[in-house]
Amino acid sequence: MLDVTVIEDPAAAEVSLAPVRARLLAELAAEPASAAMLAPRVGLARQKVNYHLKALERHGLVELAGERRKGNVTERLMRATAASYVISPAALAAVEPDPARFRDQLSARWLLAVAARLVRDVGTLITGAAKARQRLATFALDGEVRFASAAERAAFVEELTNGVSALIAKYHDESAEGGRPHRIVVAVHPKVKPKTETDAGSDTGTGAGAEDRPGIASGAAESGTPDVHTAPEE
Repeated sequence: MLDVTVIEDPAAAEVSLAPVRARLLAELAAEPASAAMLAPRVGLARQKVNYHLKALERHGLVELAGERRKGNVTERLMRATAASYVISPAALAAVEPDPARFRDQLSARWLLAVAARLVRDVGTLITGAAKARQRLATFALDGEVRFASAAERAAFVEELTNGVSALIAKYHDESAEGGRPHRIVVAVHPKVKPKTETDAGSDTGTGAGAEDRPGIASGAAESGTPDVHTAPEE
């Protein structure tokens, strides 16, 4: 089972978003189970569960983990193909965000478009690398910082921009034969405040409840301290 996989096919995305099927994926990510075992957990008849499992299997979201004999019946034990799933913007290709349409480094919506492109591109690379049975070379750095003031944040952004720009200028070689371009994404955004029972549904992650959080990535990582991941290139 993969830790995470990216759904690029629109039909697979539609199948995964159905509430009952999403629940089944969650159950099968925890442990293999048959339709009969899942039925009481999700409150449906075994036949209904089997119908949903077949739909998920057709789109590669679940797979056969084994079989077991129970009386005169052979049960198929299914498992999720990944512990978690991300739907790529490629599944909505006609309306996916395009960072090239505008560029505003202070726009949260532009940041979202850049992040969507990151998910789409890395998802495509993961799919290609898996088919070729090769590892994908990625790097990610994620950290957290609390700024004393907006002025401090602006100074941080300026230093970050200058530093990254200098590194790009130092290592970029347009004429390198056999060189492979890499995309660099640098982002700073407020940290979303965890929801509690008292503020669930009302917190937007902005204002006094938000903390500033930078992320530097050509992949993705999540931790309270900077995290780095590297792998051999394809």
